[in-house]
Amino acid sequence: MKIKKTEIVDTFAEAFEMWGSRVIITADTLGWARAAAQSMTGFATSVIRCKCEAAVECEIAREDTPDGRPGISVLLFTMAKDNMSARLVDRIGQCVMTCPTTACYNGIPSEDTVPVGGRLRYFGDGYQISKKVGDRKLWRIPVMEGEFVVDDSFGVQPAVGGGNLLIYGPNRSTTLRASLAAADAMKEISGVFLPFPQGVVRSGSKVGSKYKGLIASTNDEYCPTLRGFAPKTQIPDGIEAVYEIVVDGLDEESVAEAMKRGMHTAAEKGATLISAGNYGGDLGKYHFHLNKILEG
Repeated sequence: MKIKKTEIVDTFAEAFEMWGSRVIITADTLGWARAAAQSMTGFATSVIRCKCEAAVECEIAREDTPDGRPGISVLLFTMAKDNMSARLVDRIGQCVMTCPTTACYNGIPSEDTVPVGGRLRYFGDGYQISKKVGDRKLWRIPVMEGEFVVDDSFGVQPAVGGGNLLIYGPNRSTTLRASLAAADAMKEISGVFLPFPQGVVRSGSKVGSKYKGLIASTNDEYCPTLRGFAPKTQIPDGIEAVYEIVVDGLDEESVAEAMKRGMHTAAEKGATLISAGNYGGDLGKYHFHLNKILEG
């Protein structure tokens, strides 16, 4: 299949079951909400070493937030539901509660919840108080500028992690331009996020290594400099750069739509070829076939 001159490889992206939560951060200004969100989502590119994956989902207008102030939506995914509370408590406690003027609310209305404010409240050292707003239980934790308000618990739901595209091009600048444009287009889909810097990855990895103890190592099949050495190279002549775009989402449909939009945009911006990474289909529950996505 082709999109204009760009070849779409007949393959699939293999993705995995994860657990997702949405965090709504508000503040007196969008700048402070954004600062807290950026801090909270730092070092959250891959569960391989970061224990979770997270990124900003979107900005929220003040009329759509719980307290009528500017907001930022953050998505955070973990491999196991049991780990979600610890990741949220760590990151909200250290990066949001510490940020001037912020409050923090649950963004997924689910009966399946994990404690967050209910654990952070102990920072109040006995001065914290709870309050009910409708069905919502909040904690008011005293801090030096006033108080930090946070939901008692946050909703969690099954999610999809590891959807991906591999963008090939004739040189680094063209390939990066196409990949960045694709990433920007994919971020516009609600319910998805791209956990790596600007959404683009240059160091895609494979499972395992020749070195004992390493669970991941460079994906030699896709390294142009190893074209003459790697036994299973996937780099055809004329290709000098490959970038990966990893996409996580709250459901299959949003991930597929993001991948579709990314493929069209990368093709428009000069990608030579678009493929995807998988492990033969035996590891991940979700298989996103590129051609089927484009036909849908």
